[in-house]
Amino acid sequence: MKLINRVRYILVFSIALSCTDSDDNLVLTLLSYLETGTYTNGAVIACAASDQNTNKLLTFYYPETGATNIRLYQTNNADINPNDFSNYQQVFVENEPFFNGYLGKFVQSVVNEKWSIVTFELDGDIKISNPIRSKQITKPTVWTDAVTIDQSQSGMPKFVWENNAVGDNAIYFQVLSNSANDLISGTYTYDNYFQFYNTDNVVLNITSEIPSSLILDEEYNFTLMDVSEDNWVNWVVLKTFLAQ
Repeated sequence: MKLINRVRYILVFSIALSCTDSDDNLVLTLLSYLETGTYTNGAVIACAASDQNTNKLLTFYYPETGATNIRLYQTNNADINPNDFSNYQQVFVENEPFFNGYLGKFVQSVVNEKWSIVTFELDGDIKISNPIRSKQITKPTVWTDAVTIDQSQSGMPKFVWENNAVGDNAIYFQVLSNSANDLISGTYTYDNYFQFYNTDNVVLNITSEIPSSLILDEEYNFTLMDVSEDNWVNWVVLKTFLAQ
């Protein structure tokens, strides 16, 4: 019986050790992942903000049509070289739909600031975002409804907000959505204004097709993100309005 018990112990220990090794191998550095194929840097649109109520870290991304194997990689802290991919390890967090899946987001409780990179695979290539610097401690995201809506041109509301309200702005991201939270348009401007749907000052557009006209007296939502050069969202504006 003693010999049988010893054999059983060895088998159980070997299985446990094997499982541990397997789990460790799942936590890949970004560098080792990129070495498995070709990749394109700066090919994923992504940014991060802190939640106004929970202070959780929200990492947003735009998954292009056909994107698969969406991953989140992070550093242990912010005091590293963000362009050294060996500093990033995969973080296993479920991604959630944002604007009913047009965008996606990762929601995390984190104790310190760090760098993040979002990746996905598309057309046989690994697409990676630029590094995202979280600042939920040193510069938490400000949430407000401070936007002026000029509806003097029916069906084409113009949204104007304070320029660089909290400092460190690089670009503005605007989303117009309906009452069901479906994204109607998603645009980027350097200017502190956007008119639906005039793209004269739009520098990047993730709207899949030209949107339909707004329906008078219907409720819509305007969302603005003030994004820094290191992809932190300094300021979020949320405003609901009736189309006129």
